[in-house]
This record gives sequence, C-alpha cells and structure tokens, in this order.
Amino acid sequence: MKIPKHVAFILDGNGRWAQERGLSRSKGHEEGYKNLRSLSKYILSKGVEVFSVYAFSTENFGRSKQEVDALMNLILVGVKKYAQEFAKENIKIVFSGIRNYPLPKDVIDVMNEVEDQTKENSRGIFNICLNYDGQQEILDASNKIVEDVNNGILKLPVTKEIFNKYLYQELPPIDLLIRTSAENRLSGFMLWQASYAEFYFPKTYFPDFKEKDFDMALEEYNKRDRRFGKIKEN
Repeated sequence: MKIPKHVAFILDGNGRWAQERGLSRSKGHEEGYKNLRSLSKYILSKGVEVFSVYAFSTENFGRSKQEVDALMNLILVGVKKYAQEFAKENIKIVFSGIRNYPLPKDVIDVMNEVEDQTKENSRGIFNICLNYDGQQEILDASNKIVEDVNNGILKLPVTKEIFNKYLYQELPPIDLLIRTSAENRLSGFMLWQASYAEFYFPKTYFPDFKEKDFDMALEEYNKRDRRFGKIKEN
C-alpha cells in the first residue's frame, strides 16, 4: 500500500457532534481533542512523515467568547500533553500561523516552548495550524521575500522551492487532505501546500473518525491516479 508522505486534516464537526447529543460545543471540542491524541499517533505510526491539522483559524476568533476561551484552554493543556507524549515517540511538533494577538500570551509561550523541546526529534512532524489563514501565509511569505530582495539577501527569480522556505514551516506538499463532517471546502487551509493534494470528505464528525476510518481513507487514496497534470503512456 502506498503511504502518503504528508497527511492533513481539517478537524470539522466537533461542535455539531456535541449539539446533536444535547451537549455544549466545548464538550465536542474536548472529545475531538481526545480523538486527535490517539489518531495522530496511529497516523504517524503508519509511516506518514508529516501530519498537519487545522486546529484554529484566524476566523474562529469570531465565535462566542465562551467557546474561544474553552478552545484556548484546551489548546494550552493539550499542547503540553502532546509534547510529553511525542517526546517518547521522537516526533517533532511545529506550529503554523500568526503568533501574536489575539492569541493569548500563555498559548504563544507554550507553542515556543514545545517547539524548542521537540526540535531534535526526527521520526515525524506534527504540524498544528493555529491562528492560521492560508491566504495570509502566502502574503506573509511574499512580504518577507520582497524585504529580503530589497536588502540584498535574496536574488530574483524566486522559485517554488525558495518560496516554500518562506512559509510558516518548510514542509513537503500535502498528499492526502481529509475534512470530516461532509463539508467540501478548504476554508483557507494550507492553500499552497494543497495544490495537488487528494481530497477525501467523509460524512463522519471528527470525534467519531477513528483508526478504521483513516484506513478507509488510505484505501481510497491508493485508488487515485495521481498524474500531476501528466498523461500516463500505455
């Protein structure tokens, strides 16, 4: 079986999962976090080298203060636990996104701390997209490139390989992108990296997306004919 090098997840449906059970949306996020802890280890154990997740977008700050505060607290506690567990698994944790207000300072501090703690780990990469927007990532990279060209640090022309180095994290292209809850859109997630990704949109809400569901996604991925714009000769 072909194993994708880079798998990305849009963790969708946590709030609806909870509401359909008469629970608070925050409870749904808690269940989603619990599921992600076990699922991330399983995915990386399959031979996937990079696992990216859309944990919180810049637009998510527009939700209710109660839900945002609950999510920030969950991220604060969760990231620390990830660092402890992934240290044993030799997994590096990195973050993609904008590291300033409105992200709380204690969350930013933990992000920096965890990246430093796991920077020497080499078995795989867990990329958490937090306060993230794909268009903003491209704009930020472009502005850095202009600055470096003006300062004589970088010479034109800029290649795709050079541009990739200016993104929040230098990662390989996404091979398989999964969005749970049957929503069929990217919502600004890793637009540059997903240019030739295979998309998979299961109807399952994320808290119910288990290891067997990921295996089904892998089976579907192996059925895809990835030509990258080319035509296979007979």
